[in-house]
Amino acid sequence: MSAPRLTAVVLNLDGRELLERMLPTLAAQDSDGARHVLLDDGSADGSPEWAADAFGWLEVVRNPENLGVTRAFNRAVELAAGSEYLALLNNDLELAPDYLSRLVAVLDAHPRAAAVIGKMRSARDPARLDGAGDALQWSSAASRRGYGEPDDGRYDEPGEVFSACGGAAVYRMAAFEDVGPFDGDFVAYLEDVDWGFRARLRGWTARYEPCAEVLHVGGATTSRNARYYGRLQRRNQLLLVLKDYPARALAVHAPAVAGHHLAWLAASARDGMLGEHVRALGEVARMLPATWRKRRTIQAGRRVPVAAIDAAMSPEPWAGDTLGERARSLAAAAAPLVRRRP
Repeated sequence: MSAPRLTAVVLNLDGRELLERMLPTLAAQDSDGARHVLLDDGSADGSPEWAADAFGWLEVVRNPENLGVTRAFNRAVELAAGSEYLALLNNDLELAPDYLSRLVAVLDAHPRAAAVIGKMRSARDPARLDGAGDALQWSSAASRRGYGEPDDGRYDEPGEVFSACGGAAVYRMAAFEDVGPFDGDFVAYLEDVDWGFRARLRGWTARYEPCAEVLHVGGATTSRNARYYGRLQRRNQLLLVLKDYPARALAVHAPAVAGHHLAWLAASARDGMLGEHVRALGEVARMLPATWRKRRTIQAGRRVPVAAIDAAMSPEPWAGDTLGERARSLAAAAAPLVRRRP
């Protein structure tokens, strides 16, 4: 029997209430012949047993232990072997019936697109956006385009974005074969932006399709341990810079990176996160040897000039701001990243 063209994998951790809302919208998808998998990452609330009983069409796969977001994503990639496309889905989504089919159509139309994301609206306030693709500045500030803004048409044009949010995206499996898996050492946060950066270095792109709509709750799992995940957020942004920035870009943009992270340190001190921030910096230092080995491999495989990456970057939003103004901007920019996980 041939593999399905699309494998959709829902990542779950103790998400019974979320799955009660999400799985019926997965069942209603118009993507005929797709394989649907619930990948459980060590739940203790009975949600995988409940899902297997309530949704007979759903394949339930249990990780032997809690792998964390990024390694669970890589397990999903393994499960989709043989498929053309992989839909990576958090358990806190509500999908429009044509969500997956529209995203697959975009990948069909854009053969160099490694991933595509739809319009994410807030489940708590559907009139506001939760994201319209990921953006990255050379300072290393990462954000979701449009987060918290009214869904008033300003993000209704399809097009290219820096990367796709891994919790509601469809990926081309051939791109994983070329780029490699997500970086398991990231654990959670920015692993999708890091993968998108590495894909761009190999000549791939990412797309945004506003006609594909999804509601996103956000933060239903990671909010239980916000300080830990806040540390990962700070750590992983620096790891991304050290791994992915070509040498010339690293030299040119080092002042912007330094200014951004000094402002973030000030914001952490203000918000009671200074200890976690310092621990994050210590983890970066301990991870330097392994990170440098990854960097050598990534940069040796780069296929595009720095100008191609530069064209995909967003402008710095705080040019000319004081340190305090940058710190306030960072607090606002960090909010959607902290809430992005299931």
